[in-house]
Amino acid sequence: MSTAAADVPSERDAVLDVARRAREASTVLGPANRSTKDAAILAMADALDARVDEVVAANTGDVQRAVASGTAEGLVDRLTLTPERLTGIADALRDVAQLPDPVGEVIRGYTLPNGLEVRQVRVPMGVVGIIYEARPNVTVDAAGLGLKSGNAVLLRGSSSAYDSNTALVGIMQDALASSGLPRDCIQLVPGTTHEAAKHLMTARGLVDVLIPRGGAGLIRSVVEESTVPVIETGVGNCHVYIDAAADISKAVPLLVNSKTQRTSVCNAAETFLVHADIADTFLPVALEALKDAGVTVHGDARMRAYAEASDITFADATDADWSDEYYSLDIAAAVVDSLDAAVRHIRRWSTGHTEAIVTENQSAARAFVAQVDAAAVMVNASTRFTDGAEFGFGAEIGISTQKLHARGPMGLTELTSTKYVVTGDGHIRP
Repeated sequence: MSTAAADVPSERDAVLDVARRAREASTVLGPANRSTKDAAILAMADALDARVDEVVAANTGDVQRAVASGTAEGLVDRLTLTPERLTGIADALRDVAQLPDPVGEVIRGYTLPNGLEVRQVRVPMGVVGIIYEARPNVTVDAAGLGLKSGNAVLLRGSSSAYDSNTALVGIMQDALASSGLPRDCIQLVPGTTHEAAKHLMTARGLVDVLIPRGGAGLIRSVVEESTVPVIETGVGNCHVYIDAAADISKAVPLLVNSKTQRTSVCNAAETFLVHADIADTFLPVALEALKDAGVTVHGDARMRAYAEASDITFADATDADWSDEYYSLDIAAAVVDSLDAAVRHIRRWSTGHTEAIVTENQSAARAFVAQVDAAAVMVNASTRFTDGAEFGFGAEIGISTQKLHARGPMGLTELTSTKYVVTGDGHIRP
């Protein structure tokens, strides 16, 4: 091997190098006060506004390659950055700057009988790695939330968004430097292969936690292969159940919004269930509205008769229709005989993300909420509201479907841990 070749760092070395630099940067960022962090976040937002043409140009290349490779329309939509979307992304950073700083919050404090003062205090995680697919907006959301919560972030987006992410991170690093914080607080993980991602997954001791965002395959890979602790986000096979006591004037627009407001996101509805007692009155109106929106229904045998009467595009549902996310103007549908039957269907096929009931019967609503196991349960509200911004978090790092530490939309507090601070006056244990 030549000397020159020996001097070229391996992919693993390159990944571990950015992790070490992130660890070092976290020691500066962690103790930073709120005004310092907020100034940096606002500088990042202003820089994105000022350099929007640079980002759009980089993103255009990514989108063109995705289209040429036959990427699904919904995934191309997730990848696409327009000037309007970039304005929204920058504004989301400004919203984060306005949020209270969770670091230093005293969760509980008390004095023991022996006089020791005990406080449990929020602290940054340290170094947070994000592995995600084809959504360059996550690059900015993760950077802003990481910065505000005192964490250095390592961003490993998909190769399909590489140029977009490179442009976004470069702009934000420039803003950090101008604000007096280390550029290494926000870094892209080098490499675009699975092996590069695996090096990040096994950087235990340098990376404190990993958060995967994407399809079921990506999440499963990170959970199964990582030696770094993982906060598991989940895919969104979300259901809307139209109860016998539903108000049709509310139920129809709610269903259409849940499915069509944006199809490429994890909180879009993929299945709706209709109680048999209301099917004759609800379905003619609902199917007509879905047809007008361009939706194809994949239904059971009972749904077929209603679909044929409405002339909506219809296909017989398979197990894949009940289990998968469409990312498109498609929805699975079934007629059920009871709330219990709807709950049984949801328990079988749900990914534990968001489930909704439309009903004017409070007993039915309470039963549904109690029996459905999901990170978010909506009562007379669109599934599209399961979102960090909609919940008042500013932005979100992802939606956790696990039950440890964080569940549902993950904002600032979910990116912190705690430590106990114990103050005595020369106390010794007898």
